[in-house]
Amino acid sequence: MTRRAVITGIGVVAPGGIGRKPFWDLVSSGTTATRTITQFDARAHRCRVAAECDFDPLAHGLTLKEARRTDRVSQLAMVAAREAVEDSGVVLDGRLAERTGVAIGSAVGGTTTMEREYAVLSDSGRDWVVDPSFAVPHLYDYFLPSSIAAEVARTTGALGPATIVSTGCTSGIDSVGYAAELVRDGDADVMITGATDAPLSPITLTCFDVIKATSTQNDDPASACRPFDRTRSGLILGEGAAVLVVEEYEHARRRGAHVYAEVAGYANRCNAFHMTGLKPDGREMAEAIDRAMEEARVSPGDVDYVNAHGSGTKQNDRHETAAVKRSLGDHAYRTPMSGIKAMVGHSLGAIGSIEIAACALAMEEGTILPTANLHEPDPECDLDYVPLTAREGRLDTVLTVGSGFGGFQSAMILTNPGKAAA
Repeated sequence: MTRRAVITGIGVVAPGGIGRKPFWDLVSSGTTATRTITQFDARAHRCRVAAECDFDPLAHGLTLKEARRTDRVSQLAMVAAREAVEDSGVVLDGRLAERTGVAIGSAVGGTTTMEREYAVLSDSGRDWVVDPSFAVPHLYDYFLPSSIAAEVARTTGALGPATIVSTGCTSGIDSVGYAAELVRDGDADVMITGATDAPLSPITLTCFDVIKATSTQNDDPASACRPFDRTRSGLILGEGAAVLVVEEYEHARRRGAHVYAEVAGYANRCNAFHMTGLKPDGREMAEAIDRAMEEARVSPGDVDYVNAHGSGTKQNDRHETAAVKRSLGDHAYRTPMSGIKAMVGHSLGAIGSIEIAACALAMEEGTILPTANLHEPDPECDLDYVPLTAREGRLDTVLTVGSGFGGFQSAMILTNPGKAAA
């Protein structure tokens, strides 16, 4: 029997609202959650705007001990995971707990706490030799990205395989793709998967200042990120998490679970070309798209919607426009394509899973999501990017793509639950 991987639970912590419903309300309305940074003084930085989560770990169900021992990156994932498991209705006990794994993506792990604790131990950088007597007991956990997967396993009771996936900005697609492969291969019946990042800190902004990838539109935070727009000047950082319950289809059917979508195809490539550079022909992303469609057994004409990486940099927008044309051919001009980063920011490793959650909800609601802040289309980006306002539309096959520094290119095909039941 061929095993299939389907999404039966969704949990989201994102800018603009905590939880699946507030997130959907935001991205379907075209509202932006970008604002002037409040988590630290960013006045010295090139970009002083970000998409922050209004998140209090205690208010959202974590205990004092959980909040003390974990970085914000783990806290976001834990809250999202609890919502996803509750949404799925799956009960992880006995044998099923042993057949349930965890695969979580993150680009930068516990950066925020590591930076803060280094400032404490070095007296704000004054001392080259740090004083470990001032270290918090859980400093080692902050240092290890794998602690995120361990915390998600602990909070959900998953006893199966657990791993962290860190491939930069494609981590959120790659973690879900890996989880689906474990389910299809029979290594797990249920996977708690997704991605999380809480990168908003001075060191992260400095890294992006160096490569000049962030927007300089500081005077108008709500419109600072403008994917596919002629006036765009770069991306806007964000934070957040999305966790999905990915389950073997027959297992889900037997327990009467609601199925959002099937993870029907996935592939990734690396351009082995440049840390931040992208070839204008989009060949590597197109190869990932082609392989994902092949695995899903869909043709270009089957694709109803493309969720774009849409970071708001000229290089990326033109690259993925070329890739979609290369893979979908003439059908690319008839296929709506949009991106949500203008609304929720670019949360690095987390965004791929946040976008998968958005796609699954869009399929559920029959809604094609808009691209916010797209007022003056770039003539070199000539596809249908669904400017400003959402549309109604049946979505049976959805393509979502991601692109990451280092040359990573990932693509995933989600298909309608009706097709999963066929």
